Amino acid sequence: MAAQKITPTEYKQSNIMTNILFGSRWLQLPLYLGLIVAQAVYVFFFGVELVHLVSTANSIKEADIMLIVLGLIDVVMISNLLIMVIVGGYETFVSRLNLEGHPDEPDWLSHVNANLLKVKLATAIIGISSIHLLKTFINAENLSDKVLIAQTIIHMTFVFSAVAIAYIDKLMRTEEKH
Repeated sequence: MAAQKITPTEYKQSNIMTNILFGSRWLQLPLYLGLIVAQAVYVFFFGVELVHLVSTANSIKEADIMLIVLGLIDVVMISNLLIMVIVGGYETFVSRLNLEGHPDEPDWLSHVNANLLKVKLATAIIGISSIHLLKTFINAENLSDKVLIAQTIIHMTFVFSAVAIAYIDKLMRTEEKH
């Protein structure tokens, strides 16, 4: 069967459509810039909470200090999640960052893809959920059993989901090798 010839007009129309479709990835840039603004809000919130902790350190109970510190850790973990989404998502879906050889290039960025990003995000969400669950258990005397059970079930759902995502990613990588 002979290959069908494409006329110059058809080629030009196809090329224009390809450029439009491929260029549409830049529509995600405002989303990533918005996440950078959200990151700045978290940095501000962290500072406010840290000042609150230091200014009340002499007068609050140890359990309250733990809750505030866990809140700070939570902010840091969410901030790390934001960085993974901003940098990994931009690198995967918009444009290369060209950081090869840069001393601060994250190890994971050199082999990031959509599946790896999903696994890393799921793992980060488990960490964040763990902090929330720990805060709940520290404050358990003020909460109902329903709340404790519900938060534990939610956390276990995150764990199960992350394991499932990682397993599916492993199956896909094994399939690609064969």
